[in-house]
Amino acid sequence: MRFMDTQPAPVKEHDSADPFAQFRCDHPREVVSLLRSLRDGAAPVSLSGPSGANLGATVWTVDGDRQRLAFDVEPRDSQLQGLVEANEATAVAYLDAVKLQFDLHDMVLVRSPRATALQARLPRCVYRFQRRSSFRVRTLDRVAPAAKLRHPALPDMQLALRVLDLSIGGCALLLPDKVPAIPLGITLRGVRLELDADTLLEVTLRLQHASSIMSGAPGLRLGCELLQLDATTQRSLQRYIDQTQKRRRLLSLD
Repeated sequence: MRFMDTQPAPVKEHDSADPFAQFRCDHPREVVSLLRSLRDGAAPVSLSGPSGANLGATVWTVDGDRQRLAFDVEPRDSQLQGLVEANEATAVAYLDAVKLQFDLHDMVLVRSPRATALQARLPRCVYRFQRRSSFRVRTLDRVAPAAKLRHPALPDMQLALRVLDLSIGGCALLLPDKVPAIPLGITLRGVRLELDADTLLEVTLRLQHASSIMSGAPGLRLGCELLQLDATTQRSLQRYIDQTQKRRRLLSLD
């Protein structure tokens, strides 16, 4: 799997020849436990519909007795209605070094004066995929690491995009609402990663995926793959990742 891969794997829950069967968790208590971990950690969840609709959400409630699951979603997200009409979606999220994936059915949009929730039937199983060996870290807000580049469609526009998280294989960037979209699949050369005072790297990125950040948050999350890193850049990047991981633990952020 590529870094920050929120694309669903081609699993087949009811197929006895499912090649991903070894990754399937179908005990009800284990399913509820995993979903509650997503809820408790406010982990971003990417919801993808069969027609291509995609939006970000967080798990709001997990009701094992009533077999219902609710997501906190942004009511103004243009992708929301497409998911509701499809009445099914695939959810992808991350817990530490593990990618979780599960299917959603019987989807209903519930509105109140204070919030909007997307409800669905509790999934019968959750797939757990171990991520690549490179560890992903969320960056520290106080350091404000950024990726500096020219907009590929508007060369005169200089961008400084916030680096949300990072691994030796890729990164996630924040694209503000007011910045024109960047096409998926494009290769971005000469990107300058300014991670801290000691880690300034020039890299090439390929834009793999874009999704909403999470409920209520502005901008898009761009999942990018790092291409053809030389040995020196890899060492610098790995050192930064290790140090950031240690700092987050010392600050009790993880």
